[in-house]
Amino acid sequence: MANQEDTIIYSLGPNCGIGEIEEGKTYAGTVQGFANFGTFVQLNARLKGLIHKSNMVQEHQEREQIFVKVINIRNNGNIDLAEVLPRVYRLETVTRQVRVTKMGDLSSQVGRSVTLEASVAQIKQTSGPTIFTLVDESGSGNAAAFIEAGVRAYPEIELGSTVMVSGEVMRRQNQLQIEVSSMEALTGEDAQRVHDRIEAALDARAEPADIPLLIESDVLERLRPAMRTVAKMIRRAVFEAQPIILRHHADADGISAAVAVEQAVISLMREEGDDLDTAYYLFKRSPSKAPFYEIEDITRDLDFALKDHERFGQKMPLIVLMDNGSTEEDLPSMKMARIYSLPMIVVDHHHPDAIVDEYVIAHVNPYHVGGDFGVTAGMLGTEVARLINPKVSDAIRHLPAVAGVGDRSEAPERQRYLDLIAEDYSEQECKDIALALDYEQFWLRFNDGRELIKDILNLKGNRDLHKNLIGLLVESANAAIEEQMAASMPHVVEERLPNGAYLFRIDVEIFAHRFTFPPPGKTSGEIHDRLCRQHPGEPVVTLGFGPDFAVLRSRGVLMNIPRMVRELHDEITGGGISGGGHLVVGSIKFVEGMREASLNGLIEKIGQAPVE
Repeated sequence: MANQEDTIIYSLGPNCGIGEIEEGKTYAGTVQGFANFGTFVQLNARLKGLIHKSNMVQEHQEREQIFVKVINIRNNGNIDLAEVLPRVYRLETVTRQVRVTKMGDLSSQVGRSVTLEASVAQIKQTSGPTIFTLVDESGSGNAAAFIEAGVRAYPEIELGSTVMVSGEVMRRQNQLQIEVSSMEALTGEDAQRVHDRIEAALDARAEPADIPLLIESDVLERLRPAMRTVAKMIRRAVFEAQPIILRHHADADGISAAVAVEQAVISLMREEGDDLDTAYYLFKRSPSKAPFYEIEDITRDLDFALKDHERFGQKMPLIVLMDNGSTEEDLPSMKMARIYSLPMIVVDHHHPDAIVDEYVIAHVNPYHVGGDFGVTAGMLGTEVARLINPKVSDAIRHLPAVAGVGDRSEAPERQRYLDLIAEDYSEQECKDIALALDYEQFWLRFNDGRELIKDILNLKGNRDLHKNLIGLLVESANAAIEEQMAASMPHVVEERLPNGAYLFRIDVEIFAHRFTFPPPGKTSGEIHDRLCRQHPGEPVVTLGFGPDFAVLRSRGVLMNIPRMVRELHDEITGGGISGGGHLVVGSIKFVEGMREASLNGLIEKIGQAPVE
């Protein structure tokens, strides 16, 4: 057969069928196998034809590329081919115009073959098939591709690729899954077209609903744009199957904030797809050991994220910090997160340091709009959670009140949230829930205790179990507190400061039970509450300290603890001073050998602070 010049060679796309080929045209194929009468050629994953031995030009090996002309298309679908050897040619891709099904419509397509255009959000190799998590503008789901057990299917497809996938919709273990017959990475204009379409739709879907706040609040109203931004970013992460790590302070306020968002995210994930395990491998809530995001936290989070990225093909996570993340103490971890390009969001009510905003993509903090720490993280978290998924509003509407009483808020928002739930929970019941959270979290250490915490917060709807559990935990917590107070109160040292305030000091390391509830911070707080009752209307500061730390509680003394810590760090050489917190509630660390100098410097500054 004579060689051809200036020949157009057509390359069939993976979804092309017999209707896309024409007699007389030349196509690129792959040698599939041999028989006595000729050679079988694969034109794409769905079509193959036969070159009779009389129409072969040269010898070939399996999987070798070959160019063939279509001689005849028989009525039974068989395709007769002849080999050609063009000297000069150009390739053109043939794309089948197919009806594209949306991920959100798969439930109505069970047992049918579909074609999807989507982005690859995860690639997980199992001992059997390769599982691709696909995302389009309407939802997400899994597609299973099989070559042989444990062998990676479509190795050219990478995380983030834009693909066209064809296959049959099946239900496996009561979950929808596409059994892949073909998958092609889109390129050029096709890839950009699909990418732009998905991006625009996801951006629109991620926009939070325009819903009112639970209460009237000028501060929260001014924070609404920032809260909407955070909610949109979290919703977008859910829709894109991006893992979310939520870190929070391990007290009643931090737990309330984080659990509110946890409920919203998990419910949204379950609405997004019918894979019930998604919420367990794409969302993780972890209490932080310290009241800030410390190096130990980011190291653990990075370790798990990198392993999941390598083993399961997951995206790197979105980090959400709640009731921490606003201060310079968070910076070392934030800098480490930046190296790995981890996006980070902060929802906090501690006095913020401006430098933090260089390392986060969104930051909700009442100080940014003229508020203060009285608007607690639990209040912020609940309003953000409602923007993420308004359907959880009724279930979590009591969490801001629990957070407010647990954090001793004196802001007007505290009473408004209490009034909101007055028919269901009294103020004392909210205080009991907050105490139960603190008590149980102490024994959980730094595990999330997801189901236990939900029972304490009455998120499962079993009110009798909730009441019985709260009663037991509160009884145990109060007994432990009374025992601690009986041991500690006799050792409190009193002095009057130059500004007229009472200062009460106690070494909680040697005059309190260790390694039990209440821990040093709460022990100091309980002592402070008793001393405030003994001195009504007077300015009172309580200082609980140990070998290398001190915790501060204040009433009526207008301190700025973060600023005091920074000044002491510069003034006391070799003190190793760090710390922070709210303006009048916080903690400070120092090296043990410089305890006396550090405490004396701290007390001097307290004595210089104005009093109310």
